[in-house]
Amino acid sequence: MIYTWENLAKSIEENGKALDEEKIKRAYDVAAAAHQGQCRVSGEPYISHPVAVAMILVELGMDTDTVIAALLHDVVEDTPVTSETVKKEFSEEIALLVDGVTKLGKIPYSSREEQQAENVRKMLLAMAQDVRVIIIKLADRLHNMRTLDCMPAQKQRDKALETMEVYAPLAHRLGIRAIKEELEDLSLRYLDSIAYNEIENMLELKKEEREQFLNNIQEKISQRLAGEFPHVHIEGRVKSIYGIYRKVYIQGKSIDEIYDVYAVRIIVDSVLECYNILGIIHDMFRPIPNRFKDYISTPKPNMYQSLHTTVIGKEAIPFEIQIRTWDMHHTAEYGIAAHWKYKVGISGKDKLEERLAWVRQLLEAQKDSEDVEDIVRSIKSDLSPEEVYVFTPKGDVFSLPSGSTVIDFAYAIHTEVGNRMIGAKVDGRIVPLDSKVKTGMIIEILTSNAKGNGPSRDWLNIVKTTEARNKIRTWFKRECREENIATGKSELEREMRRNLITFKDGEQDSLLLEIAKRHQLNSVEDFYAAIGYGGIALSKVMPKLKELFQKTYRMTDKDLLKKQVPKTKKSKGASSGVIVEGIDSCLVKFARCCNPLPGDDIIGFITRGYGVSIHKKDCINVALAQQNLEEADRWINAHWAEKVKETFKSTIDIYCTDRAGLIADISIALNNMHVPIHALIAKELKDRHTGIQITMGISGLDQLNSIITNIKKIPGIVQINRAVQ
Repeated sequence: MIYTWENLAKSIEENGKALDEEKIKRAYDVAAAAHQGQCRVSGEPYISHPVAVAMILVELGMDTDTVIAALLHDVVEDTPVTSETVKKEFSEEIALLVDGVTKLGKIPYSSREEQQAENVRKMLLAMAQDVRVIIIKLADRLHNMRTLDCMPAQKQRDKALETMEVYAPLAHRLGIRAIKEELEDLSLRYLDSIAYNEIENMLELKKEEREQFLNNIQEKISQRLAGEFPHVHIEGRVKSIYGIYRKVYIQGKSIDEIYDVYAVRIIVDSVLECYNILGIIHDMFRPIPNRFKDYISTPKPNMYQSLHTTVIGKEAIPFEIQIRTWDMHHTAEYGIAAHWKYKVGISGKDKLEERLAWVRQLLEAQKDSEDVEDIVRSIKSDLSPEEVYVFTPKGDVFSLPSGSTVIDFAYAIHTEVGNRMIGAKVDGRIVPLDSKVKTGMIIEILTSNAKGNGPSRDWLNIVKTTEARNKIRTWFKRECREENIATGKSELEREMRRNLITFKDGEQDSLLLEIAKRHQLNSVEDFYAAIGYGGIALSKVMPKLKELFQKTYRMTDKDLLKKQVPKTKKSKGASSGVIVEGIDSCLVKFARCCNPLPGDDIIGFITRGYGVSIHKKDCINVALAQQNLEEADRWINAHWAEKVKETFKSTIDIYCTDRAGLIADISIALNNMHVPIHALIAKELKDRHTGIQITMGISGLDQLNSIITNIKKIPGIVQINRAVQ
């Protein structure tokens, strides 16, 4: 749909909030003139996008400056208009909002992930100054996801994954439920379209039944509460598609085990009424044990408050009841945006500044990290929608991401508690340090002041939160510099040997210093130390080091490959039945994603340190990888030798009707063909069918086709496919 000023003006009028329409119209005119002649990939005029973003923000109840910044959010990035122009024409505040949303440009990055991480870091820094930056960015991403159909398939998946891992968690942490759920649902549509459509169809088929059920429940509750609570408001809702997906496909539950697919929301005037109504609900319906949560006395980190209880009525269908006040409801629906929409959260403990403390904590935790991608990993892990609530022996409550350990809990209490930790008790019993915490646990951290006591490097592989990981790294960085330098140097040299990288005397330090400066480090020793304490991952260093090595000595990937096996040794390629063009002798391995067989058209990929990986030419991973132009020269022609003496493993998937003796018939047929069976897995499917997967030892494609032809003759066989991983 194409959006124009008329759509935005109508949205402002319907919203009913006092906005400066004249000033907003002036911003629209500036944006329309700047984007004149520009079109989106879909062919729509580009101005339609900023207008749509502005309309989303009007619906959220945002102020005039935010709506103006939304209209101008792409002019600095994509048109000749500068930040100074925006500042002069409107205000410094609006210019700062626009700059906060603008991506970093004209800076070379070693990877797309690094660029993404730096953009997120810039956005969070701006957000720490003004939270409206992230609200604009969320609205921008929401409209982009709504119009993602016109993008190429790979771009769709990349955007959807980034949205699911970065933007949906940020929307959750800010409490903006509507945007969070829509971002998750739209992302799932591109990441797992089959599951998305299956759940959507299931909900659509039961739509009338669902609406009737919710209406009946609402009517019963309304009649019971009418006399005592005159201002009560009752509404029904159905769990989002992604919410159902998480429980069915990720947690392995059936639809019948999801107790909150249906929910009824009861909104009242006071906290006292919330608890009184809870008692009435438990009198009307039978509560399901262990399904009551009091988020009023213990709010979620995003300040969500409500009473949740799951009950079951005469229909034997479980459903969730949510009870909250109007202020709680506004916060639950609009999160931080409720500050502008309803002017809530300005006084008392719920000050806006306090609600954004986590942003500064997130940035503070990253300031000592040399790995820019840590910021994205923090969002993925620390802002997880699933949280657990645990207690100290004194009754203080702490919220942690699901999957956190007792070590994470220790560092959440205080850095020194984590550093001096020697053990933990859960509900009075000593537990291992890798024990995961669960809601309701009372945890006591055992500490020691003994000299030399401190965290273990193994803890870096145990902890879940980035806060704990960074505090452990900081301890090692501060306390064990000499050890870190030795460890880092040893690890780097081992990796260099594995990749056949050797420098002449005096050249190694100068090249390593060049890489160190890219990570804001001043010396090679600092660089070694950062590797030693885990601040820099070797996987991020080696591609650049190899690039510098090849540039210095003018060596190609093929030159490095020739060094992997001395020419005096027997050709590994020939013994494997594969000849790699242009290379007399090299290590060869067969890709497990497509399991190539003699007779398949094949191609080689020069790996870093492991020789040539052989794929089928029609392997899906080959098609995806060849889109990366930076690695185009690492693909190399390969073909099978005339005589291949090797035996290869190949797997087939058999779909068949479920009958007695079928597996025995298949085994006998393979035995008669003298085919060795390495593995056989069978599982029952729906509609009285069975799935069988068999891994065999064969000589090539011709034998595989012969085996498939013979097995198809067995009664009950419906379909046979060659399996890929």
